[in-house]
Amino acid sequence: MEHDTDRSERLAIPGVYRNQIVRARRYDVNYANKYIEHANVGDPQLDRVMEELADLPPTEFHKFTRAAIEQESDNFQQAPKVFREFFEDHVGEPKWLDFEAHKPAVVAFHLNATNVLVGFVTGVLIEGFTTLIAKSFAATGRVLQPSTAKRRLSQNNRHLLESYMPGGLRRYGDGWKLSMRLRFIHAKVRYLIRHADGAWDEDFFGLPISSAHLGFAAAQFSMRLLHHAKRVGAVFSKDDQASIMELWRYVSYVMGVPEAILYKDIDEAEKIWQAGLMCEPLPQPDSIKMCKALIQAIPLTAGITDPKEHDSIIHLGYVLSRSLIGHEMADHLEFPKKNTVAALPLWRLKSHFQRFVRGKQATKQFNFSSMLEVSAYDSPDTTYQMPTHHLNSESEAW
Repeated sequence: MEHDTDRSERLAIPGVYRNQIVRARRYDVNYANKYIEHANVGDPQLDRVMEELADLPPTEFHKFTRAAIEQESDNFQQAPKVFREFFEDHVGEPKWLDFEAHKPAVVAFHLNATNVLVGFVTGVLIEGFTTLIAKSFAATGRVLQPSTAKRRLSQNNRHLLESYMPGGLRRYGDGWKLSMRLRFIHAKVRYLIRHADGAWDEDFFGLPISSAHLGFAAAQFSMRLLHHAKRVGAVFSKDDQASIMELWRYVSYVMGVPEAILYKDIDEAEKIWQAGLMCEPLPQPDSIKMCKALIQAIPLTAGITDPKEHDSIIHLGYVLSRSLIGHEMADHLEFPKKNTVAALPLWRLKSHFQRFVRGKQATKQFNFSSMLEVSAYDSPDTTYQMPTHHLNSESEAW
């Protein structure tokens, strides 16, 4: 068996991680090395498709992507061989998948959806974008303004909702389809950034939208979502938590996260997340811009137009985010100074009171309606369109 020291010595470390990896290895040398290894890995199978079909007209690529995901067999059989081989050889259900194990997660999500959404937007997404994955998104210019961040939030909300619908992760379900769509978008954006002159320095930053960042995101969207959602009032049993971890593990698998950096349980998710966070540098300017844009997009996503209510929601967003991610990280992100004393206990009290007054069934109905209102539903004709330029401003609509 290879020793961790031997593995460390031969590891190609992107320049941006060289200072931090020493501390990360003191925490856990295995997971620190695993994280850095995957900073140089994208999605090898789908990246090959993007390379070989780079000259395929966008309308054709769109048609074949839709056909494959929607199981339109006639159009799929017309697709190039490399495209068909990807779905035939690399898309399937892992041996560990157990749909029955997802059932408690579905029930728990719909009972706690409002608080899950609050924890997701003000904690999970903000914390995730403190990493260098923000640089990949910033390179496209797609999430640097509140207006474009609004669409990103709405799409994330839709993916979250559909993944937790009964049957949503079956091959015919919208949770599965949206997860695969995201895998394709990540691969396409990765290809476009890597082939744009001067857009990316791989020796210094590793690959754009790397497997390291996606493995980190898998832990972020599961283990950290549980952590933040509970702090704003969500209630989960141990079985609920284990089920949510299993459900999101499969979502992440469909999205192309390699099993080598995909958590197996909540304890491993914690190790991957902690090691990754220690490897990452402090938030860079791209992270600062994107996290502020996400907070600014909250009232836009909710359809709030009244100026006073708009400002009140942004204030609350910053208060809750500071409370969840901590003052130190919030200061690094240059968030406004806010008094967070008693913010989370008061929010939890309000949440528990509303849940008590409504009852379980009414709470589920209210939460479902609220999630629908802040989710993006694209036309079936445009759902599978891909970017055509690494800069969003230069790309065809997608």
